[in-house]
Amino acid sequence: MKLISNILYVIIFTLIIVLTLVVISTRSSGGEPAVFGYTLKSVLSGSMEPEFNTGSLILVKEITDVKELQKGDVITFMQDANTAVTHRIVDITKQGDHLLFKTKGDNNAAADSAPVSDENVRAQYTGFQLPYAGYMLHFASQPIGTAVLLIVPGVMLLVYAFVTISSAIREIERKTKALETDTKDSTMST
Repeated sequence: MKLISNILYVIIFTLIIVLTLVVISTRSSGGEPAVFGYTLKSVLSGSMEPEFNTGSLILVKEITDVKELQKGDVITFMQDANTAVTHRIVDITKQGDHLLFKTKGDNNAAADSAPVSDENVRAQYTGFQLPYAGYMLHFASQPIGTAVLLIVPGVMLLVYAFVTISSAIREIERKTKALETDTKDSTMST
């Protein structure tokens, strides 16, 4: 029983730490955790299926040199000031000093209507994904999600502490009662 209790404690404590780090990272980065040039992105549409599905969490790496990108690479670019899109490069053209990328979602019938300027390219897909984990990240970026992901594990830890303390008190009472019974039995026999 003690082993199970210790394992449960470690799991809950680890969960609290991980969720706290995810929430802090999500909040500080404006919605998507980023570490060492890598960013986790939530997939919000099915345009890239079957490469990755809606609700997946994908890992993208910040682009340092757009000239290294090739036809077939999957990139994340800013479609407008607030919208990041992750699609595959289907063609690359040069216009003056800039590269223009024609992109297309794998699941879309046609290529995107406007070419993407190299200035709008932010990252390249690394090939790593976690199916359905994007839903949790998206939830964590919402105020209610932040509260739930911090409060629920905290409450679980408090419940665990209450159960542990109650169990310890019962054990002490049991030992005290046993000691009293032993003392009473030994005084009666003398």
